[in-house]
Amino acid sequence: MNALSRFAANRGALIGLFLLLVLVAIVVLAPVLYPQSPWRMVGRPMGAPLDGNFLLGTDTLGRDVAAGIVHGARVSLLIGIVSTIAALLIGVPLGALAGYFGGLIDDAIMRFTEFFQTIPSFALAIVLVAILQPSLPSIVLAIAIVSWPPVTRLIRGEVLSLRTREYVQAAVTVGQSTPRIIFTQILPNTLAPIIVMASLMIATAILLESSLSFLGLGDPNLMTWGYMVGAGRSRIIDAWWISFFPGLAIFLTVLALNLVGEGINDALNPRLRKEVRK
Repeated sequence: MNALSRFAANRGALIGLFLLLVLVAIVVLAPVLYPQSPWRMVGRPMGAPLDGNFLLGTDTLGRDVAAGIVHGARVSLLIGIVSTIAALLIGVPLGALAGYFGGLIDDAIMRFTEFFQTIPSFALAIVLVAILQPSLPSIVLAIAIVSWPPVTRLIRGEVLSLRTREYVQAAVTVGQSTPRIIFTQILPNTLAPIIVMASLMIATAILLESSLSFLGLGDPNLMTWGYMVGAGRSRIIDAWWISFFPGLAIFLTVLALNLVGEGINDALNPRLRKEVRK
């Protein structure tokens, strides 16, 4: 049974994949479903769900909650993907260098990595966004900075185990350069754990962005799920839908990414899955 078949046999992974496909469809169709700005006041304040023309009701300023969720999906997915790519671009090379060369280079990179890991990720993200001023680029940068250390440690461990393999030693013997050995012989064999970690990192990034927006540190020009949850928290009793539906969107998206990540991990590491079951 190949990896694709194992993934297809995982019900949780298929559910997560379905939810992600729905999210992507919403992002693509957002301009068609809700062509107007999500900031526009279109109805009476705090209109209940299914009241009139608004499926999920309106918020305290009369803005369509459904429009906010649809447009917020694009922002959350964009931040999650871009910040994860940025974190991988930082963490993968550092981990590869530390694992391949060892010695002083390994010690220096690991001490540098541990410095960032001693600071709570969320607290560091708040400080960085506050210093740089809340904006889309600063949020992406802050999330990337707090996300790369686990990537470095993962890749370092993988490279340490791969650098002694026969095909790597054979490449050294025939005189291949160190960069070529790392990028053509070692890193391609770390692709599976990188993919699994990336799916989980996107979920974490979405949570971080939502938390920052909830605290008022999101981009003021963008409608986000975290902002919507924060904007409705003061009316949670008499207008619960303002915070509930954006919160549900965050929950389902993070759940879907985690299910897909676990499905990919089971598909690419069948031996590990069997050991866990035992």
